[in-house]
Amino acid sequence: MPQLPCQALLFDLDGTLVDNMMVHHRAWQRKLAELGLDYDLDRVKAEIHGVNLEILARLFGDRYTLEERHQIAWEKEAAYRDIFALELLQRVVPGALEFINRAHALGLPMAIATAGPEENAYFATDGLGIRAMMGHIVHAGMVSKGKPDPEVFQQAANALGVDLADCIIFEDSVTGAQAANNAGCPVVVITTTHAEEEFGGQRVAAFRPDFTGLELGKGAQGFWLGL
Repeated sequence: MPQLPCQALLFDLDGTLVDNMMVHHRAWQRKLAELGLDYDLDRVKAEIHGVNLEILARLFGDRYTLEERHQIAWEKEAAYRDIFALELLQRVVPGALEFINRAHALGLPMAIATAGPEENAYFATDGLGIRAMMGHIVHAGMVSKGKPDPEVFQQAANALGVDLADCIIFEDSVTGAQAANNAGCPVVVITTTHAEEEFGGQRVAAFRPDFTGLELGKGAQGFWLGL
């Protein structure tokens, strides 16, 4: 079994630890329809990714003020949380919680690095019971550039006190994998949202349907992930 050395694990959240991206897609589809854009789910999946304010600026230019974009984004995310509240524990990616608990027991530093807003990050990590195990949570409100810029991962590594190059990143999206590549980190892609063939040109350490079968260990040189 191949082993990747590491000093920390950085997790995307939506689509990586919880299989919730279709909930986000439906929430975006409804909100965009209210704003006059008739996107089907395939188009939402392909085009609507990243930080909400960046998405709205990309789609509408200067049609909305910054204050209005914040309000639109808040309404979309509030709708998402309402929809997802009753499904959260049923949507956990298989093996994710067991994997995080093993890492925590080993003393392996971990952080969340999500493009979602603060409310969603805490909603999910509290609901899953993993917030206290994370050394840091970086959300959209803390970064100036969304993925594929690696800023979110750099902030997470800095907060953990480790070199970004010594981290392993878990992602589900193509832009997330690009961000990991730009960060110079190995990335494990969880294929809940995108098929393996959609990652052409990206450097991916492994594609996994979920977290089952992944191993963790600690040796004289530090921690390792077994793929």
